[in-house]
Amino acid sequence: MSGVLLPGLDAALRVAAPQRLGVVSSVVGLSIEVRGVSAPVGALLRIGADDAPGILAEITAVRKKSVTCMPLRQSEQLAAGTPVRVLPGTFRVPTGPSLLGRVVDGTGRPVDGLGPVADAPMAALDRPAPEAIRRARIATPLSTGVRSIDTLTTMGRGQRIGLFAGSGVGKSSLLSMITRGTDAACSVIALIGERGREVREFLEDDLGSEGLARSVVVVATADEPALMRVRAAFTATRIAEAFRDDGADVVLMMDSLTRVAMAQREIGLSAGEPPATRGYPPSTFSLLARLLERAGTDERGSVSGVYTVLVDGDDHNEPIADTVRSILDGHIVLTRELAVAGHYPPVDVLASVSRVASRVTSPEQRAAATTLRRALAARRSVQDLIDVGAYRRGADPLVDAAVDNARAIDAFLQQGLHDHTPAEQSWARLAGLAETLEAIG
Repeated sequence: MSGVLLPGLDAALRVAAPQRLGVVSSVVGLSIEVRGVSAPVGALLRIGADDAPGILAEITAVRKKSVTCMPLRQSEQLAAGTPVRVLPGTFRVPTGPSLLGRVVDGTGRPVDGLGPVADAPMAALDRPAPEAIRRARIATPLSTGVRSIDTLTTMGRGQRIGLFAGSGVGKSSLLSMITRGTDAACSVIALIGERGREVREFLEDDLGSEGLARSVVVVATADEPALMRVRAAFTATRIAEAFRDDGADVVLMMDSLTRVAMAQREIGLSAGEPPATRGYPPSTFSLLARLLERAGTDERGSVSGVYTVLVDGDDHNEPIADTVRSILDGHIVLTRELAVAGHYPPVDVLASVSRVASRVTSPEQRAAATTLRRALAARRSVQDLIDVGAYRRGADPLVDAAVDNARAIDAFLQQGLHDHTPAEQSWARLAGLAETLEAIG
């Protein structure tokens, strides 16, 4: 009989155990100092009296006699002496197919007005990245429906690639094209640090009902606390991992990774970290590696990551862009010059690289892509002479071929927002274009 009673007794004792309460000792800027509690970094706290709504906060630093935390929601009603209680357990988020077509916040709570998510398994937010030796090799191409990407910067299932561009160049529009055109089972889209006005425009205009039906959207707008913006990135990743655990091939798109880094800079500096390169504390760079390594392949499915990187002042060598480029498996560069000229999507194919393209394409496909790249490079090298009329036809047959077929090349590289081209059709068009260039050049 004792064997029956003891489990219930243990549960009752845990519930009845005294809780150690702390108090807010100071509030400085974004950080809240709490005394009287003992908990590790990452633990959740509830700040406020039991009869008050209270706010949730997360511990970001631990000191000898106090802990530093940051709120998950904006609050201006914090004062010294407010009681604080440590919440048991780990943070968990909803996952699974029931999330498809839904819009949630950084904690997984629905914000689309459609009610709670039914029958969604809860999963711990934190988990390690797949072991390196157990990752499946990337050997299958991932179709995006975008001709310039599918042929000249070919992606593979489980690859992580970055969209590098300045502000207002067209990163979000390209993401929406990939969402509608990809042949992956589903998409998880994280909108982090976006203007509140842009979220609904992206959902209704760029993504549309067709794209939303096969997607999960995680939103943390620019006015939300830094901690919520970082948490949204990990929530989106965890949702994508759950689909991968079920054996699915999923695309994870994050706009933008730079704003995640900026949010972590706010957290690190508020916790007392020393500023390093351009004010970013060391934790920013370790967080980026930890976040990005969770995408990719495992033994069952894959998470193909597409991350936008907002380059500061169109400087592609600034610290965040340089760090992310070194971690990812390729980069797609969008230029303001092409966007201003009305060339959409404004992908600079000569500056874009996919590190797995050679593993997911055939020799014939690589040869056709190389032919077009050589023609584009030859024309770019003498573009100044062409603009001033100083180039003499016949000096370089490859340049002549690129100039004669400029309209056909532009028609291949340009694409409407709602124009989806299957990969096999893109390769067929490229093969015909390459044959024409070789015949002339």
